[in-house]
Amino acid sequence: MEQKNLHAWLETPLGQYVLQMEQDMLDQAVANLFGFNALQIGWPHLDGLRTNRIPHHMTLSASPGGTIQAEPCALPLATQSLDLVVMPHALEFTEHPHALLREVDRVMRPEGRLVIVGFNPRSLWGLRQLFTLDRRVSPWSGHFISLPRLKDWLALLSFEVDGGRFGAYAPPFTSARWLHRFRFMEPAGDRWWGVGGGIYLLQAVKRVHAMRLITPRWQPQNVVDPSLAAAVRSAGVRRQGAQSSSAQDNVIPLLPRPKAVPVSPQS
Repeated sequence: MEQKNLHAWLETPLGQYVLQMEQDMLDQAVANLFGFNALQIGWPHLDGLRTNRIPHHMTLSASPGGTIQAEPCALPLATQSLDLVVMPHALEFTEHPHALLREVDRVMRPEGRLVIVGFNPRSLWGLRQLFTLDRRVSPWSGHFISLPRLKDWLALLSFEVDGGRFGAYAPPFTSARWLHRFRFMEPAGDRWWGVGGGIYLLQAVKRVHAMRLITPRWQPQNVVDPSLAAAVRSAGVRRQGAQSSSAQDNVIPLLPRPKAVPVSPQS
């Protein structure tokens, strides 16, 4: 039922407006990302990997229509096998977003790239969801996740956020005429109200910190008695003094040179 409602909403002018906006954002975000395997989770109506040059693309969906049909929280993929994962609105329409993020972290390689697209609750779209009476209608039935909360979740999994952008600054009107009238808000909002877009795109990198093994000492350190060490040092000082005195005894003293006596000329 959720997929049917979402598909019907995407056919509306507002849904087409969102799809076009997100498609342009994803085309720019994934164009220069490289690797061997890429996966898209969620929203099969959107081709988030069409400009990416990774040779092997896959789409996963719980319903028929994707390359892989499976539950997103139990990915049938090997550990550390993906270089790129694109998630358009996957976290908002699942009952276990934390489990989905942990599963994505498991299948991603170190230094792999994660791209997440979501609705911004701190925007006009969030207000529209707040005042919507029937929450069963897509996309207002989803659980919008704020950007600070999403960053905290990624930080716990050792993901480092390195980019992102906002879009869809126009109010969520259902009429195509009113959406066209408010098109001027896209460049104006991107410049003057950067965090108020209805949708956001977030890019993150999976970081794996290096480890240093601490091995036990195989040879114990020699423990020296402090009194013995002091005696050894004093003996060394006396030995050096004796050597210096004996060296002075072996030096032959030189006699002073006699003064020259002036000789007077004979008369």
